[in-house]
Amino acid sequence: KPFKGQTTASKLKRYNERRILGYSPEQLYEVVSRVEDYHLFVPACVKSQVIERHNTYLSAELEIGIPPLIWEKYTSRVLLSRPHSVTAKCIDGKLFRYLETNWRFSDGLAHNKQSCCLDFSVSFEFRSLIHSQLVHVFFDEMVRKTVNAFLKRAEQLYGKQSLPP
Repeated sequence: KPFKGQTTASKLKRYNERRILGYSPEQLYEVVSRVEDYHLFVPACVKSQVIERHNTYLSAELEIGIPPLIWEKYTSRVLLSRPHSVTAKCIDGKLFRYLETNWRFSDGLAHNKQSCCLDFSVSFEFRSLIHSQLVHVFFDEMVRKTVNAFLKRAEQLYGKQSLPP
């Protein structure tokens, strides 16, 4: 039973963002779909290993660490639709009751083929109310840093964006 004034729904966190970026949908798809590289650039991701790969999905084992609060492994099922979307869902969470991340890439500016519209969303719920309350304080900032890490990775691989940031 929840404490007075709190509901279980209050543990679910959501974040949505839309940006026009100076990379093609294919380039951003390539960065996001390479889950095995996440440990190289995603904040708090200390391990990222693909354990099964198919044309339209993969399974990956991820380990996240935010000392001293969180250190946890989980398996993610990642649905792939080249070059339009990457959707990841936690399938065995001890830490997460629910975790889903959606990346959607669509055509950007008509006059610039090296642009795309990124629609990003993440929804998650920790099993622990304590984790939920701790993360609530810095959730938006943590998600923004993660999205920016993907954009920095795109810059490493493909150079500066064709549009000003």
